[in-house]
Amino acid sequence: MVKKIVLAYSGGLDTSVAIKWLKETYKAEIIAFCADLGQGDELNKIKQKAMKTGASKVYIEDIREEFVKDYVFPMLRGNAIYEGFYLLGTSIARPLIAKKQVEIAKKEKAEAVAHGSTGKGNDQIRFELTYYALKPDIKVIAPWREWSFNSRESLIKYSNKHGIPVTATKAKPYSTDRNLFHISYEGGILEDPWSEPPSDMYTMISPLNKTPDRHEYIEIEFKKGDPVSINGKKMSPATILSRLNSIGGKHGIGRVDIVENRFVGIKSRGVYETPGGTILHIARRAVESITLDREVMHMRESLMPKYAEMIYYGYWFSPERIALQKLLDDTQKNVTGTARLKLYKGNCMVAGRKALNSLYNPELATFEAEEVYDQKDAEGFIKLNALRLKANKSLRLKKDV
Repeated sequence: MVKKIVLAYSGGLDTSVAIKWLKETYKAEIIAFCADLGQGDELNKIKQKAMKTGASKVYIEDIREEFVKDYVFPMLRGNAIYEGFYLLGTSIARPLIAKKQVEIAKKEKAEAVAHGSTGKGNDQIRFELTYYALKPDIKVIAPWREWSFNSRESLIKYSNKHGIPVTATKAKPYSTDRNLFHISYEGGILEDPWSEPPSDMYTMISPLNKTPDRHEYIEIEFKKGDPVSINGKKMSPATILSRLNSIGGKHGIGRVDIVENRFVGIKSRGVYETPGGTILHIARRAVESITLDREVMHMRESLMPKYAEMIYYGYWFSPERIALQKLLDDTQKNVTGTARLKLYKGNCMVAGRKALNSLYNPELATFEAEEVYDQKDAEGFIKLNALRLKANKSLRLKKDV
């Protein structure tokens, strides 16, 4: 019998309805957990709202530094991008939220945990794989897979009927998820992939016609693959990301509109704003370009799609992700240096890069006179690499005779 349920609570439509529904359906005590991952104003009055809706207790934990240091930065060190565009802002937050939820369940001696993810999406998998990885005997309740509501519009009607305050409306029924790394928009008016998102939808990034008409240079210093300062000023991980969000958002950087392949087999349109993350990704790669060995870089790039897939699918706490992370982190031990970036009208351009232990050798790279590289050596190198090509062509010519 379930007596206590710990709900991952955001204060949005789904989880607000879930508190009342869980309480009525399971006759259990509902403990709400809200993770402060940098949502900003969204957290205002959230405790009061949860209690008013039916929660007996509310946990609100500021885990921004842990989120950036132990989740976002490791992911960036692996160069993780899903299907070429998505920087995994929602995906990387779920395992930390679920981890904290399990910790609270243990503390409160709760028999079950719950989330407000739909039965069609990826988040249900990300939450539940983490629950089971960290507490195999936990009972998981997913209201969307149980209740009779079949749309967000029906949830809005239910919330209005029971006096549950929500921000979603029939005019703006899309779902949003925000943290310090990004904000996402899905569903509702975005479900037509031909329709352009409304101009008033965006939150973190300025429209291009409202960005500065002058470019801005910034410098980001990295140590072992992680950013440590902006323009020479040392900052904590969360502060760095927050500052870059502000700078990047001002210049219209980091907006993506994609149709992605969900783990459950459905194609879904997602619109994302990731200003600081986009800048960090470009800057770190600039430093990598002069500090990473060619074959190490190519090997890492070959592993990146699988690594990104692990995160997108929810396998953050899997043994394969943990093992791969150790390898990826080892590739970053020499990625120490500074990138200079030029920001202008939605563009983040590398203007320079430097590193104390740079592998870039001007004497080798120059087209001017030098005595390090004998260009005649290239002839034998080319002929050796051409042997198999010549052999294959000769064989085809013999067959054609």
